[in-house]
Amino acid sequence: MRLDKLLSQMGKATRSESSKLARMGKILINGTPAKRSDVQVDPDKDEIVLCGVKVTYKEFTYIMLNKPEGYVSATEDPHEKTVLDLVDPQDRRKNLFPCGRLDKNTLGLVILTNDGDSAHRLLSPKHHVSKVYKFETKLPLTSKDVLSLEQGVDIGGYFTKPCKIKLETEASGKITLTEGKYHQIKRMLEAVNNKITYLERISFGKIDLDPALKRGEWRYLTKEEEEYFIDKSI
Repeated sequence: MRLDKLLSQMGKATRSESSKLARMGKILINGTPAKRSDVQVDPDKDEIVLCGVKVTYKEFTYIMLNKPEGYVSATEDPHEKTVLDLVDPQDRRKNLFPCGRLDKNTLGLVILTNDGDSAHRLLSPKHHVSKVYKFETKLPLTSKDVLSLEQGVDIGGYFTKPCKIKLETEASGKITLTEGKYHQIKRMLEAVNNKITYLERISFGKIDLDPALKRGEWRYLTKEEEEYFIDKSI
């Protein structure tokens, strides 16, 4: 792997910045200054030190974010704040993207990564990865409403797959889906003449939203969470 590519993937420096830093003698490879930034390095064997700090290479990054209201699930937007605005600039340079989308005013668990293959697999409908949401509605839900929603409803030419609903009050509870159509839960409630007033994703497959994370805070996935995310048997 080229040195400048490694530094770029780790969010440490752009390729042009790497070139300048190499000329300044700020990059060491196994204790020797790198004269050029396009030299080949072995991430598993070579020690890279940038401006006195060792660079540990990791191919992919996995972040858990507790999304607050008012942020869009996108990598960039000319008019809105995005979920990437909430993480460190160093991580934003790693080509991260949200694994699945939450609406602008939906709260809770968002996973940011640059591992496209794993994200695509987990989002694929054929793998039936469950997503759990807390919700509140404007009107009480009747037993008939719950049965209709669990069996599937028409949300404008598309009939939703079966889901699970556990009511905590007449107008709040948890809903578990295995798909993620545009504004799906909002449209499902509209199909039974109701309206969502609060929505928060609390789990994605076996990854639960960390209760220690406040709105807008984030952390890297634990080893166990990361292993689940990249598990190709799912």
